[in-house]
Formats: sequence, C-alpha cells, structure tokens
Amino acid sequence: MKMKWSLHLGKIAGIKLSVHWTFIILIGWIFFAHYRMGHDTQQALMGVVFILALFVCVTLHELGHALTAKRFNIVTRSITLLPIGGLAQMEKLPEKPAQELWVAIAGPLVNVAIAILLYAYLSASNSIPPLINMEHMQLGGSAFWFNLLLANVVLAVFNLIPAFPMDGGRVLRALLAFKFDRNKATRIAASIGQFLAILFVFFGFFSNIWLVFIGVFIYLGAGAEATFEATKSILTGHSVKDVLMKQYTILQPQDTLEKVVELLLNGQEQEFVVVENNQVTGVLTRKELIAGLAEYGKQSPVANVMRKDFLTLNLKMPLQEVYQKLMANGSSVAPVIDAGQLVGIVDRENINELIMVKEALK
Repeated sequence: MKMKWSLHLGKIAGIKLSVHWTFIILIGWIFFAHYRMGHDTQQALMGVVFILALFVCVTLHELGHALTAKRFNIVTRSITLLPIGGLAQMEKLPEKPAQELWVAIAGPLVNVAIAILLYAYLSASNSIPPLINMEHMQLGGSAFWFNLLLANVVLAVFNLIPAFPMDGGRVLRALLAFKFDRNKATRIAASIGQFLAILFVFFGFFSNIWLVFIGVFIYLGAGAEATFEATKSILTGHSVKDVLMKQYTILQPQDTLEKVVELLLNGQEQEFVVVENNQVTGVLTRKELIAGLAEYGKQSPVANVMRKDFLTLNLKMPLQEVYQKLMANGSSVAPVIDAGQLVGIVDRENINELIMVKEALK
C-alpha cells in the first residue's frame, strides 16, 4: 500500500526509498526539545544529526530484510521512513520456515553488526566514555558514536521481542513452523505475543506509560497477524476461478466521471475495469472516483483518475497468493485474463464472501 505524502529519496538495490512528511515534524521536535533543555544551537543541531544517523541505521535494518528476501525471490517494492521506524513493503512473506527465519532475523542482525563495528572503533581509539552520569553526556565526539552504539543495541533487542508485528514474532513463528503447520504456529506465536502485551500494559501503568502504548501496539498487531494467517488458511485449495465475477461493467478511458457516478448510484458495483482496444488499461474504484470528482470535476474522463498500477490475475492462480498480492498492492479489484482475453474480475469483497461461506460450513 502506498504511503501518501511521502518524499521520494531515490532507489537502493532497486528498492524505492521514501520518507513520510511526519518525519520532518520529528526533526523539528528534536531540535526544539534540545532548546527547552537549555542546550545551545550547536547541541540542538547535533541532536538532529544523531536522529538522522539513527534513521540511517533503521534504513540499513530494513534493507537487511529486503535484500535477504530478494535471495528468496521476494520483491520489496519500497521502504518508507516514519517517525516510529521503517516500513518495508514486500509483495509477500516467505512461506518456508527457514526462509522466514532468515528474513526476519536479518534486520536485527544488521543492528548488531553496526553496534559491533562502533564498539570496535571506540575500543581501538580508547574512546568509550564512562557509564557514570550518562544522562549528562553531550552528543559530541566519542559520545555521539557511543550513543549510536547503544541505540542500535536497543533497536536489535526491541525488534527481537517474540511478538507480532516485531521481527521477534516472525522469528518465533518460523521456529514453531518447523514443528507445526503455519496457521497453528501463527496462533501460538500470536497468543504468546498478546500475553507479553498484557504484561507490558500492566507494568506500564506502574512504571512507564510508553509500555502501555507498546503493549497495545503489540496486542493489536498479534491479533491482526493471526487473523490474516487464518484467512489464508481458509483459502487453501481455492483458485481465482472459484470467485470469478462475470457480471461487471466495462468503462472506456474517455467515459466521464459523471457516467461512473450514475453506475455507482444505480447499482451495487463499486469497482470498474477500463478497457481500450480489447486491452485492460486501468481499474477505477469508488476511492479513485471520489478523489477524481474533487480534483477534476464530473466531466473529467476516466483516464485522468483510473489506477494504472493494477494487478492482473489468471484463472489458475491460488487465492492465497491473490489475497496477499491484493493486500500488499492496496488493491480492491483485479482483472482476470485468460488466453489474452478479459474473462472477469476478482475483488476483495468476493473473497471475503467465500471466507464467510467456508467458516459457516465449518
């Protein structure tokens, strides 16, 4: 799913690197926080430089995941830097336990490697500062690198908490999957993660309020992962042809948004396929329609607002794979092509209806 309002920084190993606009707020907050603590301009700027250096380490952490996944033919579309860390958008997660283990642990191992290199540098230069009065340490000279060392240790330890959505949760799931099927391994790992989340919340009320937020984050993340994996398990054995929709409206690129509004209001359809010269050129959902009306008006052609980065499916594609790709791409609908011809569409709502039927039959 694309992150809105992100600044594109370039590509690393073919992976788009972006920074979310809220990151700028973090930089400003760090700068003024130093001023409030009585630091001068130079110290405030060093605080900003430290945060930037830390996020370079976060980027390397995410690249560790991405480049390891690439070895298993898993594509990472982008890495987005957020104030809370980095987000790598992979087209899918590894299914084999050994592969997931390597991909999950690669990120924390990068932080460990950075910490070791910094420790070696500080030791060689005899620059490790004393641990007393650490709270008064200024971000200059060796103290800068020592604080960066500590930050990487914290990143590695925090990410290895055995709970989703942290890397440690995926490491735990991968280890459990050597003995159990993936769905059961996910349920066990999610239960352990939610138990830890409850402990975080409990102790957070008596010590540090941030533990409460971390606990809630972990609890929700564990539940979402368990639900996602259970859904994939239900779809096992099904393919695109089992949910193929053959009754749908085809639009032309020159059709106006006013026409689409009429179709939207006169029926149940919310997703449309755009075809030109017997070739699918885009898809249009209610989301793009509303945004297009606001920006261009009702006389605008569909071509101005249709989504061009759509998924194309075939009849034999497993629904598990389709579900993952739709979620990763942020799509709600995808055209189905057979022998070069458009034969139908698949949308997330129809997949969800199949899931409800399967659950009712169980």
